[in-house]
Formats: sequence, C-alpha cells, structure tokens
Amino acid sequence: MADRVHDGDGETPVDPELETDLGAEFEFRGDQLEDALEEARAEAARCKDAAQRVQAEFENYRKRMAREQEDIVKRAGERIALEILPVIDNLERAIDHATAAGTSGELLTGVEMVHGQLIDILGKEGVRTIDPFGSHFDALKHQAVGQAEDPEVPEGTVLEVYQKGYEMHGRIIRPAMVVVSTGGPPPAEE
Repeated sequence: MADRVHDGDGETPVDPELETDLGAEFEFRGDQLEDALEEARAEAARCKDAAQRVQAEFENYRKRMAREQEDIVKRAGERIALEILPVIDNLERAIDHATAAGTSGELLTGVEMVHGQLIDILGKEGVRTIDPFGSHFDALKHQAVGQAEDPEVPEGTVLEVYQKGYEMHGRIIRPAMVVVSTGGPPPAEE
C-alpha cells in the first residue's frame, strides 16, 4: 500500500498513486473525491450511530424480557400457593383445637408433621408466613378486622391474629387479618 503524503496545504492526506493516475485532472477530481469521501464518512457516522442506538434498544428489550420471564417464573406458583393456604389454615385450627383440648398422641403429631411439610414446600417456592402478633400494625401487610382497647400496649399494636398472612418473593399474596390495640401510649419511634 502506498504511503500517504500531504498536499501543499498540509491538511488533507493524498495518495500519491491517485495523484499520478489522475494527472492534470487531480485538482478537479480530487475536490469531488474529497467531497464524496466526506459525505461517505458522514453517512458512515450516521449509520454507526443508528446501529449503536438500535443495539442499545435491543439490549434494553432483552433485559426487560429476561426480567419479565423471571417474574413469570417466580409468580407461577402463586395461584397454587393461594389454593393451599386455606388447607394450612384448617390444619392450624385443628392443631390449636387439639392442643387446647389437651389431646396428644400420634394423630396430633401426624397432623403437625403434615402441616410442617406443607409449610416447607411453600417455603421452597418463596412463600413466607406473616405472623405479626405483638408488632406494630402495617397497613401494607396487615388487614385490621377489629380494634380492642388496651391501655397497657402502645397504640396500633397487633393484639390478635385471626389469620396469618403470606408473602411470596417479597410480594403480599394474602395480608394477615388482625385486631389492633387502641387507647394505649403512642408507639415508640423506630
């Protein structure tokens, strides 16, 4: 490849073979070629910029689709979890009733084992229990179904849990149903 040299003004590089081939027409055709070259460079820059934008848009689209797919996979078990929660509630009621009646034995142990297995299965799917007894009421995680006056505990403390709540992958799938205290001292600032 021929070395490039600069023409008389020292700014634009000129190929000596081009100058030899064109001879006297170099000045006239050289300007045209330089203009065409500048147009081609500008067009290449525009195409490169457009290609980079399209590539960035595609990468953003790909990431968004991957996040949505991951979310779909996480939420796939949500419907089944919601169907199982009433079964867990009934098992807990049976365990509480049997314990309150003083019943013990193999049947109670078996029911507790089945309850534990169901909780473990849901836990593997990302389901966590919300049991807010004694904590401050949180409207995002709890549903107040009643109030009870208790001057001994801070205002807004969960006194009773009628039904435990559940969250799956950080999203509430069922709020806890609770009774909240009134008439007590203001809650301590956290």
